Amino acid sequence: MVGGLGLAASGLVPAAATAVRPLKGNLKHSVARWTFGQTPIAELCRTVKQIGFSAIDLVGPDDWPILKAHDVHSSMCNGAELGLERGFADTRFHDELVARYTRHIDLVADAGYRNLICFSGNRNGMDPAEGLANSAAGLKRILGHAEKRGVVLVMELLNSRVDHPDYLCDRSAWGVELCETLGSDHFGLLYDIYHMQIMEGDIIATIRRHHRHFLHYHTAGVPGRHEIGEDQELNYPAICRAIRDTGFDGYIAQEFMPSAPDPVASLREAIRLCDV
Repeated sequence: MVGGLGLAASGLVPAAATAVRPLKGNLKHSVARWTFGQTPIAELCRTVKQIGFSAIDLVGPDDWPILKAHDVHSSMCNGAELGLERGFADTRFHDELVARYTRHIDLVADAGYRNLICFSGNRNGMDPAEGLANSAAGLKRILGHAEKRGVVLVMELLNSRVDHPDYLCDRSAWGVELCETLGSDHFGLLYDIYHMQIMEGDIIATIRRHHRHFLHYHTAGVPGRHEIGEDQELNYPAICRAIRDTGFDGYIAQEFMPSAPDPVASLREAIRLCDV
């Protein structure tokens, strides 16, 4: 552990100073595994429990036993994808993706989890409408199995301006149209607030308009993808109140890259800001 957690363990900080303050319970919180990639998964499990929540995002099957041992939920499973660039928009990858996702849907269901991430992949020169039709065709090949096993496929919205050049699912409208084309409760979108602020802004209005298709949320500060506090342009308490007011019952996962000396303190503060 780092910061106050480590000091408390050493007896240098009174226990009351690091006592868990119960969260309000209006929203469910998580943190992306990769943003604490240098932290052993068991240690990260202990950290989130100490802060007061019990879920980690973007965890694959190899680490699920550790999560279960610590009573921490895998709020968004991964491991079936071929990467961010090679996704369902390109028919060349469909057979391999279908085989991988069919196997992974079973792994997720057998583990008692629900959400499984997927990606559109890059445009590679294709028209967005063609990419949407291709994505729908590929996803239809696995949606029936996902529905049967109680697994939800969640496609992430990413920005193509800064972090993921040429990524196709880079606008809310495109993702919403794909959801409406598929018409399944077992497919939806991961609305990444950081990415969509870069691409289109209008975050709260978009959440209010399309929230039924947004099954999961990610956070990070803009610009820079770091902490979500006062040194960036998004008002996360207001955004989280808007999410809360839609009746959302999924997870909001912190996906900022810590830049402060004490990453755990940054995570604790992010949870405080989003606990509305």
